[in-house]
Amino acid sequence: MSEEQDLRYPIGRFTPPADLAMAERRGLIAEIATAPGALADAIAGLDETQLDTPYRDGGWTVRQVVHHLPDSHVNAYVRFKLALTEAEPTIKPYDEALWADLAEARLGAVDTSLALLDALHRRWVSCLDQLDEQEFSRTLMHPEQGAITLDWLLAMYAWHGRHHVAHITSLRARMGW
Repeated sequence: MSEEQDLRYPIGRFTPPADLAMAERRGLIAEIATAPGALADAIAGLDETQLDTPYRDGGWTVRQVVHHLPDSHVNAYVRFKLALTEAEPTIKPYDEALWADLAEARLGAVDTSLALLDALHRRWVSCLDQLDEQEFSRTLMHPEQGAITLDWLLAMYAWHGRHHVAHITSLRARMGW
């Protein structure tokens, strides 16, 4: 694995889960619950120049990563709700790179996205805590990935939070911040 791949995937690539037991789901839900605090801790004390530093050559800045998380997780939350209320809904993908290139993501205050992520995750965890075994097996159609279950989505977004926090914490370690 090259250094560039290590920087892009500091915790490794996402591995879809096999069948999840309820205890495993609870662990993933706990990761989603703690993700906003982990992100806030990861950027604590960074100045504007540090926030505008890319986590790798050609990668997003720390600021863009912070804004990306609520952008992505709002979409995930809506996807969960659609799958819970519709029969195998087809979801709409979005171009995360274009979203990250919008002025609000390149220049916006990170506190706004931290607050949004925190509120979103509280609501999302409240929803997840109420689901039973059957509901986690509900599916949605992703135009690029085909049918995916809520178990898959849960595992993906638990990983996603850790993945982007690791972009920031590994940058801080490399830079001695």
